[in-house]
Amino acid sequence: MRRVNKAVAITAAAALAMTACGSPSSNNGQKGGGSDTVKTDKSAFDPDAKGPAKEISGAKKGGTVTVYQQQTPVTFDPTAIYYTDTGEIAKLMFRTPTQFAVRDGQPVLVPDLTDLGTQSADKLTWTFKVKNKVKYADGSEVKVEDLAYAIKRSFDKDLRDKGPSYQLDFFKDGDKYTGPFTGGDAYSGVETPDASTLVIHLAKPFSDLPLYMTFPMFTPIPKAKDTKQDYQNASMATGPYQIDTYTNAVELKLKRNPNWDPKTDPVRHQYPDGFDFKWGADNLKTQQQVLNSNGADATAINTADVDSTFVPQLTGNKASQLVKGNASCTAGLTLDSRKIPIEVRKAVAKAYPYDQTWKAVGLNDYIASPASTILPPAVPGYKKYDALPDLAGKGEGDPAGAKKLLEAAGKVGYELSWYYDNTKPQSQQSSQIRADALTKAGFTAKPVGVTTAEFRKKTSDMNAPVNMGQGTNAWCSDWPSGSSWFPVLFKSDAIETQQSMGMLTDKALDTKIDEISNLSPEQATAKWGDLDKEIMGTYAFLPRYYTKTAILVGTKVGGTEIDATQGMPFFVNQFVKS
Repeated sequence: MRRVNKAVAITAAAALAMTACGSPSSNNGQKGGGSDTVKTDKSAFDPDAKGPAKEISGAKKGGTVTVYQQQTPVTFDPTAIYYTDTGEIAKLMFRTPTQFAVRDGQPVLVPDLTDLGTQSADKLTWTFKVKNKVKYADGSEVKVEDLAYAIKRSFDKDLRDKGPSYQLDFFKDGDKYTGPFTGGDAYSGVETPDASTLVIHLAKPFSDLPLYMTFPMFTPIPKAKDTKQDYQNASMATGPYQIDTYTNAVELKLKRNPNWDPKTDPVRHQYPDGFDFKWGADNLKTQQQVLNSNGADATAINTADVDSTFVPQLTGNKASQLVKGNASCTAGLTLDSRKIPIEVRKAVAKAYPYDQTWKAVGLNDYIASPASTILPPAVPGYKKYDALPDLAGKGEGDPAGAKKLLEAAGKVGYELSWYYDNTKPQSQQSSQIRADALTKAGFTAKPVGVTTAEFRKKTSDMNAPVNMGQGTNAWCSDWPSGSSWFPVLFKSDAIETQQSMGMLTDKALDTKIDEISNLSPEQATAKWGDLDKEIMGTYAFLPRYYTKTAILVGTKVGGTEIDATQGMPFFVNQFVKS
């Protein structure tokens, strides 16, 4: 799961409060966030996209956009960027082989520095062709060797730190190569046979490699300019903006990159003169400033979900300052399919107090919506099918109906157990609501209180002496595809990796997941939606809600829409209104 650096709250009920993407008000000069569903055909990929990017209606050049965020970023070294906030900022500075455009609120994979790649017949080699001559901010030319070097650099564990690591698993010799500083320049997983060709060799098929190559770690880095740990302070920009000044954990100022050529870029714009990212101030304080929009705050935004205390102010003209929409995360409750028979799992779903728990953990319509599928609407492959009985993420539960199911199965009094954080009032309350509902339905409820320090370790133990809430209760996309969900959550080996969502051990399902994974991204997209419904039929996971975003923007900030791949404002489309 891609790391997030925004307000995240996990309770014993596995409630995940995160951010998402938006469908803003039309009278704010913002672009709409589109429908609740993501296109599931080839329109999720546009291999023929070319620069320049389509102009944003009403956009003007000039001014500075100020971005407030309470939490500070971890790093701006492209190799190590894995948090969604820095990932979005990186799109202003770093171009990558491929990239996501946002069209009508939907992510569409398009070429950036290269095409979308060609896969070999055995699916173990990908060939990418460089599309345009691009320059760094200093005027020097980007070379294909710089792309190869960036990939090699990503194997250095000290530089990568907690960054993305799929290359270690999928790239040839990824489990052996240690990067250019300790492992040398020779690496069998990457080659550059000519000035316009990048070849990547794999250890096993990875059909979603073009999607992965949107990550900042794939931005070109000239070997001669690599200053290792200090590179984040003087990185080589290829996007429309470059670093002006950077004070770690305090502020990042970006200025125009004079050598960025819009004719080569199908995604980005260069409307503002610069961006000023400020970290550390209390969100309540800066959200009020943005809402008031006095002076310079009229051209500011806050990236955190709007606090509920501001909702009463969002009337009249101020309503247009709220940008909201969908996201790429789903939260729910796992049931251990190894321990709980399916007829009992169905009874749990019928009895579950979705609405009461929703209120207890502080959810609201601005930041969440009831879920009835595994994939959220913002992920290509999502298919809105008729919700299976009692799996619509809403309702107060039907204890009488659940008890009838238990009686028919001869399972009245069946014990259900789970961990909850006994040091947090919200966790205690949500656990008690669950216990009361299940007891009323004829179950024996056994909540087990643990401390905050113990909670994550306890709930990640697949062999713990409980049968609910273990493993993965919420998931977000690393890239918008079902392949970053089903293989890691529902294959039998997901139990070993501590990522299972329901502890399914079905070899036939494993085979089906592998077959879809080996298809091209275009072919696999629609099939993930069908598999979603099939897996939901196991009742090993009770979907509760999809995450959403609701952020505040100043009255003079235009072009704001949300990038569903990050759950952040799509900075590259923003402009300052006159």
